[in-house]
Amino acid sequence: MNKFIPGQLVISKSGRDKGRMFLIMSVPDPNYVTLVDGKLRPLEKPKRKKIIHLQATNYHSDILEQSNLNNAGIRKMIQSVQHSEEEARIG
Repeated sequence: MNKFIPGQLVISKSGRDKGRMFLIMSVPDPNYVTLVDGKLRPLEKPKRKKIIHLQATNYHSDILEQSNLNNAGIRKMIQSVQHSEEEARIG
């Protein structure tokens, strides 16, 4: 069973993008997902990555269902999640 679904936020565990948070755009097959972050990987050029190199998070967004989806919106959503995680760790 695949625990990765479109709209879910994940963290890269390996590669030059290690530690970065991405949004899953699609799951083309059971071993791979396509990722975007609005900056390093824009909507126009998503990253294809093996799921074994990803750490799942509990965050899920419906941003992919919006008609005005753009890179800036994805960046802002990822930044807000990262900011809330940092606040939760601090106290």
